[in-house]
Amino acid sequence: MRSFRFGGLAGFLAALMLAGAAFAVEPDEILDDPVLEDRAREISKDLRCLVCRNESIDESNADLARDLRVLVRDRLTEGDTDEEVLDFVVDRYGEYVLLRPQTGGSNLLLWAAGPLMFLTALGLGGLYLRRRSQAPEASAGGLSASEEERLKEIMKE
Repeated sequence: MRSFRFGGLAGFLAALMLAGAAFAVEPDEILDDPVLEDRAREISKDLRCLVCRNESIDESNADLARDLRVLVRDRLTEGDTDEEVLDFVVDRYGEYVLLRPQTGGSNLLLWAAGPLMFLTALGLGGLYLRRRSQAPEASAGGLSASEEERLKEIMKE
């Protein structure tokens, strides 16, 4: 019986944690037009909450996320296209607001930097191993007579 209570409590807590995102959009934000509301939800999924950082504004309960959701809905009701809404928000808050950054322009360098560094490291590692295998082996002989003499002097001190 105890495991059932614990299982029920754990399930209830899990449902509450997962339902947090569903409660982020408040009833007074929801548009009357279901088509516009669907568009607003799609746009909101692509915008980052600047407070929570790794949540979309649709999932966040932060005040700034709420302001952004309202801004998106206001722009849609004014007749903006999805691209115009995104451009407006990016112009105002910067490209960081996008959850999926663009792959063009100056960001192309950032996207290419990881693979380029990996290939460079791979090439340098291969070059090091190749030169190491071609290097002459160190002499297996012991110390020279003068080195042995010097070692004995040091050991006496």
